[in-house]
Amino acid sequence: MARPRRIVLIRHGESEGNVDDTVYEREPDHALALTGAGLRQATEAGGAVREMFGDERVSAYVSPYRRTHQTFRELRLDPARVRVREEPRLREQDWGNWQDREDVRRQKAYRDAYGHFFYRFAQGESGADVYDRVGAFLESLWRSFEDPQHPPNVLIVTHGLTMRLFCMRWFHWTVADFESLSNPGNAEWRTLLLGPDGRYTLDRPFERWCEPVPYGATG
Repeated sequence: MARPRRIVLIRHGESEGNVDDTVYEREPDHALALTGAGLRQATEAGGAVREMFGDERVSAYVSPYRRTHQTFRELRLDPARVRVREEPRLREQDWGNWQDREDVRRQKAYRDAYGHFFYRFAQGESGADVYDRVGAFLESLWRSFEDPQHPPNVLIVTHGLTMRLFCMRWFHWTVADFESLSNPGNAEWRTLLLGPDGRYTLDRPFERWCEPVPYGATG
């Protein structure tokens, strides 16, 4: 099994929705573009990512949203060394279709009280739903490692919540662990590094906004 040396998860740059939540009333979430600042964030991240990969080959997976495609483009990786695929299972948490700003704000408050993992948006998804589809993607990713010619690097361009749930699934974190973590900032990344013992470790932790409070012995 040709497991990659690095699996890099990167969040999209700042989007229109990050600075103006009224835009969701006029534009679908998947169609929102990066702001000028978001484009600059992605370009700056690209320098660090290109240095990390060097001349090595990369297998890239990109959420189907406009802002993630734009972020990937601004990374400016060498197309001769990158195999890129759009991966719908890495999309943002669905909050429903056309969104009423006040309703979404109210539901976000409910989610904060109820828990990000279990709260399901009306006509949308819970964090648990996203966890399930991320788990399905991971099964496909592991199967791809069976190819002896698999590139030594994987790049995943996705969303903050999806990044946390990917790591939760990979490292077998508890729900309490997940709930205690904050999303990374726009165009921030985390890297899973393969160690000599065959295990992956996270290059740096997600910030915690509180201490996890588990229900039982698994915490």
